[in-house]
Amino acid sequence: MRGEDEKQSAMFSYVTLERRVPQDHRLRAIRAMTDRALERIDADLDKLYAGMGRRSVAPERLLRALLVMVLYSIRSERQLMEQLEYNLLYRWFVGLEMDDEVWDATVFTKNRERLIAGQVSQQMLAAVLVEAREKQLLSAEHFTVDGTLIQAWAASRSFTEKSDPPKPGAGSGYQGEVLLRDKVESKTDPDARLYKKATADKSVPSYQGHALMENRHGLVVAAEASPSATVAEREVALRLLDRVLEEKDKRGPEKKITLGADTQYQDEKFIQGLRERAVAPHVSEYSKGSNMARNALTGQERDDERRPVSQRKRKLIERVFGWCKLDRGLRQVKLRGLKRVDWFYRLAITAYNLMLMRRLIPVAA
Repeated sequence: MRGEDEKQSAMFSYVTLERRVPQDHRLRAIRAMTDRALERIDADLDKLYAGMGRRSVAPERLLRALLVMVLYSIRSERQLMEQLEYNLLYRWFVGLEMDDEVWDATVFTKNRERLIAGQVSQQMLAAVLVEAREKQLLSAEHFTVDGTLIQAWAASRSFTEKSDPPKPGAGSGYQGEVLLRDKVESKTDPDARLYKKATADKSVPSYQGHALMENRHGLVVAAEASPSATVAEREVALRLLDRVLEEKDKRGPEKKITLGADTQYQDEKFIQGLRERAVAPHVSEYSKGSNMARNALTGQERDDERRPVSQRKRKLIERVFGWCKLDRGLRQVKLRGLKRVDWFYRLAITAYNLMLMRRLIPVAA
C-alpha cells in the first residue's frame, strides 16, 4: 500500500541529539578527546576573560566549532553558522541543543580573535599530546621535520616596493641573499611573501608551515607557521626541536634522539646546530651536481645504521600536509597576518592529531 505524503510537521521531537549520533561515529572519540584536552587548559582559558560583565560565547564551544570547520572542510565562519542551524551532528559536537540559537558570524569571528590573542591553538595542541603521551603513542627518540607552502589570501598584483628593503647579506635567500620577496610587500597582507619552493614554479604570496613529527605513529609534536624564506625551514626546525628537548629534559634522561629531514636541511649551520643539541642528523644528502659540496655530514653520521630507517619514516610527514591541504583550509588560508595564519595552522595540525589518535588509541588500549 502506497504511503501518504503528509504535509503536517510534528510539533515535538522525542529523540535527543545524543541518541541521534551513532555510537560508532568517528566524532564520538574525537569529541571525548577534545573535551579532555579542554579540561586541561581550562585555567588558561579562564585567564582570557574578565570576572564580571556580559557572558560571551563559551570558548569550549568556539574551539569545537572551529575543529568542525577543519574536519569537514567548511570554507568560512559564515558557512559554519549556516551549517550549525540545521546540521544536528555539528550541533551535538559543538555542544548546542536543538533549540539553541546559533551565533551571528561576525560575533563568532570577534570571539575567535580572543582565542588567537591567547595562543589557544598552541595550548590545545599540547593538551592533545598529553593524552597521546599517556597512551604511549609518542616516540621520545626519533623525529622528522619538514615544511610546506601555504598560499596567502593576497594577490600578486597587491605587492609594491618597500620603503626600507633589507641590506645586502640580511635577506631571506641562501646566505642572506636579498631577493625580490625582500624588496616588495603586499598592501592587503604585509606579512605574506612571494615565494616558490622549486625553480620551475611560479612565485606566489605565501607563508610556510613547519611540523616536527615523531616517527612511531606520525603524530605532530610541534608546529609553527612563518614568513616564507629559504632559511625559514632550518631556523624554525631548531626552535621546534628545542621545545621537544625542553619537554624531554623535564621527563628525565633518555636515549640520544635522531632527526630525519630532506635535502632542504642539508646546511652546515643547521647540522652543527643539531650536533650542539646532541641530536643525530639523519638528513638526506645531495647525490649529484654542484650541490654535493653542500653535504655537511661526517662519515660516521652518514654510516649511522638508524639513518636509513629515519629516511623511510620521514615520508610519513607528507600525510600530514596532504591531509591539511587536500580539501581543507591550508591550501590557501583565508586569514591575513602571520599571527592568525600561525594560529589556524596549529589548529589544523591539532585536528589531524585527533583524527589519527582516534584510530590509534583503541589499538593501543
